[in-house]
Order: sequence, then C-alpha cells, then structure tokens
Amino acid sequence: MRLENKKIVAVVDEEFEDLELWYPILRLQEEGATVDLVGEKADHTYTGKYGVPATTKFSYDQVEAANYDAILVPGGWAPDKLRRFPKLLQIVREMDQDQKAIGQICHAGWVLISAGILKGRKVTSTPGIKDDMENAGATWFDEAVVIDGHLISSRRPPDLPPYAKAFADYVAKN
Repeated sequence: MRLENKKIVAVVDEEFEDLELWYPILRLQEEGATVDLVGEKADHTYTGKYGVPATTKFSYDQVEAANYDAILVPGGWAPDKLRRFPKLLQIVREMDQDQKAIGQICHAGWVLISAGILKGRKVTSTPGIKDDMENAGATWFDEAVVIDGHLISSRRPPDLPPYAKAFADYVAKN
C-alpha cells in the first residue's frame, strides 16, 4: 500500500460532481491513504448532483493544511460555493506554499482562482471556465490531465482514470 501513511483532505459542498469526488477518494483509499471529507460543517451530509451523499468528518475550521499531504477539490456546482470560505482558501494557499498535491477537476478551478494561486501555472478544466482560468493568469490546455509541479488538474469525468492515477503517483512520491 504505497499511500499507507498519507492523509488527504477532500472538500465538499452541495451539488458536487459525484464521480469527481468519489472516484479519486476510492482510488486513494485502495492505495492505503486516509481521506477526510471536509465541508463548511462537520458531520453534515451534502448531496451530489446525481444524489450521492457525502458526510463530512470535519469543518474547515477544524483542519490545518500542515496535517495533510494533499487536497482534492471536486467539480460540479460545489466549487462556486466552496470558493466563498476564507478558511478553505487559506488551506489551499498553504498547501500551494508547501508544494503539497492539489487536485482539481472540472469547475474546481474556481476555488484555485479565488485562492489566487494560478498566475503563471499550467492547468486544464472544463472548457466552460477556460476564460476564468486564463484571466487568473494560468495557461490553459485542453488535455485529460495537466501536471504543473504539485498542481494536478483535469477536465471532466471521462478523464478520471488518468487524473486519479497522476494524483496518487504524485502523493506517493512526496
């Protein structure tokens, strides 16, 4: 189990993209990682776009970036809500500063934009937020996975296999 001692925070809010949250989580858990679901409220059940529930263990105020090796931000409509929490944006900035893995897929780029960490970075996302990513200073590529150092980005659910693998590989090496 190559991720046995790794801790990852996965953030969630209402209308997350079900596959973009659960596929990477299950893949990381299969490799031995501990993945904590975190949201605005601890012990709260959020519902994905297609009805799959996700119950948080902690709230943003209960976690510190220093205690984790990586963060996963799913897409869907949740990122438009997630980007409004200063504590979450602080966690993302601290993870970026410490060069810990940051995984973002689809609309999750909005969270990274609001955290102010995309200037000069190479990324991908759903094409729907390409302009937002570029306006934040990133160079956008229409590829299944783009890796720029510790930032691993992807476009949409069909890209989940290479995205989850790239994220797990980065976490395993660092």
